[in-house]
Amino acid sequence: MWSRIFQMGAPVIAAVSLALPLSAHGQGEVFKATKPMHIVAPSSPGGILDQTSRLVAKALTDIVGQPVIVDNHPGAGGTIGIQTMLRAEPDGHTLVMGSLGPNAANYTLQDKLPYTAADMTGVIRVLTMPDVVVVNPKLPVKSIAELKAYAQNSPNGVSMAVSTSGSSGHLAGAMLNQRAGIKAVEVVYRGASPALTDLVGGQVDYMVDNLITALPLVRAGKLRAIAVTTRERSAELPDVPTLMELGYKDFDVSVWLGLFVSSKTPAATVQALNAALNKALSDPQVQKTIAQQGGSATGGSTEEFAQFVRNETTRWAEVIRAGNIKP
Repeated sequence: MWSRIFQMGAPVIAAVSLALPLSAHGQGEVFKATKPMHIVAPSSPGGILDQTSRLVAKALTDIVGQPVIVDNHPGAGGTIGIQTMLRAEPDGHTLVMGSLGPNAANYTLQDKLPYTAADMTGVIRVLTMPDVVVVNPKLPVKSIAELKAYAQNSPNGVSMAVSTSGSSGHLAGAMLNQRAGIKAVEVVYRGASPALTDLVGGQVDYMVDNLITALPLVRAGKLRAIAVTTRERSAELPDVPTLMELGYKDFDVSVWLGLFVSSKTPAATVQALNAALNKALSDPQVQKTIAQQGGSATGGSTEEFAQFVRNETTRWAEVIRAGNIKP
């Protein structure tokens, strides 16, 4: 079900999320921690993984009865953070905030990974949101067509910032470059925060980033949004066209985040964590914050999340191979 909804775009996901209260999904026994919990964010502070981890950790603290601490472990396309989680005791007290790159695309994108999909169990999908194509406002570019023309006419070429290799922004940007015929140098960073800093400073020309980190800079006039990657426009950027509107057929890419634990974690513990996290995601303040950032809180069962991740892995394997996308 959720994989079909994903293909329809973020606004539909938001509508379905509202129609099916998250609290309805987590009816089992709620996880109660016996010591401080840790959510590993495989990114630098300030990015979507970090911000979302902190939002969930705050809501989860009262539910599990112990502090929930966010640990940042950036680098290697998210693999360092995942390895950190896998080295912890598989008792439900350490989770990792997973995403498209390390938990789906990297199985095709990377030649060797220090883990496999079988090493992890998905607990819950946390959120979904659009990516947005942003440029430095000093660049004489106000549309995708102008970005393409600028790239073709620039004697030094153009550069595209990449927050994390294999992220939805990286893959969406690579797809856009291929389909628009834009030849760009990819500059890979250890997270969204340093990438956006360089984009605002003019060290790189453009980027495809998620709304949670790009939107404040767009609103402040420090970046210019020229397209969104989902099937429908974003309610937070209603005047910004979709790539599909601009003629890029079936260009529908969304950011998604979800929490994973080691596959050695007892099944009953995983279900209890799912119930606790559905409760956290049902918090009105959590839902409001995610909505204001351009996304929608998702929630659901472990089974739904597992099927969604399998679908994403298959989908991006086909895209990466067809487009010869490299890390």
